[in-house]
Amino acid sequence: MIMLKSKREIGLMHDAGKLLAECHREIKEKIRPGITTLEIDEFVEAFLKKHGATPEQKGYKGYEFATCASLNDEICHGFPRKKPLEEGDIVTIDMVVNLKGGLADSAWTYGVGQLSDKASRLLEITKTALYKSIEQATVGNRLGDIGHAIQTYVEGEGHSVVRDFTGHGIGKTIHEDPAIFHFGLPGKGLRLKEGMVITIEPMVNVGTWQCKMDDNSWTARTRDGELSAQYEHTIAITADGPLILTEQ
Repeated sequence: MIMLKSKREIGLMHDAGKLLAECHREIKEKIRPGITTLEIDEFVEAFLKKHGATPEQKGYKGYEFATCASLNDEICHGFPRKKPLEEGDIVTIDMVVNLKGGLADSAWTYGVGQLSDKASRLLEITKTALYKSIEQATVGNRLGDIGHAIQTYVEGEGHSVVRDFTGHGIGKTIHEDPAIFHFGLPGKGLRLKEGMVITIEPMVNVGTWQCKMDDNSWTARTRDGELSAQYEHTIAITADGPLILTEQ
C-alpha cells in the first residue's frame, strides 16, 4: 500500500533531509587517504546524536552500523571497516536519518584523493543520471519514466544500471511501497501522485550490471570486479514539481 504524506509529514522529512545533507557535507571534508570507513561511521552517529537525530538503519534487520560504506566494486550495503581508505578509492556512504519521526535517505559516492579518469567519469555519469531521473518525478508521470531516464542515459554512456536493487517509498519506515526501478519503459508503471515520497538511487557499474553477494548476506558487489557508484536523494512529489528533501 502506498501512503501519501501530508505537508506536515513532508516538512518533518525535509528537516531530516537537511540534517542528512549537512552530515554529507561534513563527510566530504573528512574523506581522505588514511581515514577508515569505521571512523566515518562513528562520526555520523555522533553528529546525528548531537543534533537530536538517530541513524534509522542501525538495528534494521540486525544491521549493526549507522551507515553503509561500499568501496570500489561494492554496489551497496558494504560494512564500515578498520581498513584505511587509499588514494584513488571510491566509497559510497549511505544513511537514513530519523529526526523527530521524519525519515530521510541519501547516499553519495566520494572520491579519495586523485581519481582515475575511469572512476571520475563513473561518478559524473551516476550523479547526472540521478538528476535526469528526478526531472521525471512529477505528478502524472509514471515510474517507468524515472527508470527510462536513468537507463537510456547510463547505457548511452557505455555503463550499466544495477537491476537487483531499487529505490523505494519512505515515510514511517525506511522501506515502503512502491519499488523504484532504475530501468524501464516510458509511460509504463504506477502513476505518480501528489504526496508520494520516494527515493531514487541509481547504482551504476563500469562493466556488467550483474552482482554477487558476499558471505555476510548484506554486501553486493559487481560480478566482474569493476567499479560501482551510487547517488541517492529522497524526493517528495508535489504539485509544483519534485522537491528534493536531501539536497546538499
